Amino acid sequence: MDKKFPIIAISSPSGGGKSCIVKKVLESNKKLQFSISATTRSKRPSETHGLEYFFISLDEFKERLANGEFIEHEEVYKGKLYGTLFSEIDRIVNNGKIPLFELDVFGALALKKKFPDCSHIIFVHPGEPILKVLEERLRSRGTESEEEIQRRMEKAKIEIASMSEFDFCILNRNGNLKRAIRATEKIIHSIIEYY
Repeated sequence: MDKKFPIIAISSPSGGGKSCIVKKVLESNKKLQFSISATTRSKRPSETHGLEYFFISLDEFKERLANGEFIEHEEVYKGKLYGTLFSEIDRIVNNGKIPLFELDVFGALALKKKFPDCSHIIFVHPGEPILKVLEERLRSRGTESEEEIQRRMEKAKIEIASMSEFDFCILNRNGNLKRAIRATEKIIHSIIEYY
């Protein structure tokens, strides 16, 4: 694979705001294209297969994993696997675009390890007190059960400890989403200019 192009990933614990930022960055920068992850989790009513995710069975995921088709993969929550297919980077680069990933923290770190010379990972910090802010955001979404919220909060504690391993950190404090988007756009612009 030719590595003379950047690979960019935006990451945060659940509730950090990465999805909102990725959406706006994609709208404003036509050089970027979203890298669609594969997952074994159930599709939410608002989601479309092949748009937000490739929703595949656990058996298919394991088969593709055994075939070496994944750049990175994580069991983000028990029984719910997520992964990035090599074919996604190929698809995007062949379209003349730059891959933009929205990944969980460990997925972003795995991507960086796989492509240390061309991957650039951005951590979205929701503001302090970080755990309280994340929990409030998760509860306000109304999409997770209490058990799921507690699982995500336990995972967030571990993810936050990895923040220093990221190339960039942007602040997405409540009420300042536009500022966080601008900061992310500026970072991405500088990355693209470097290449």
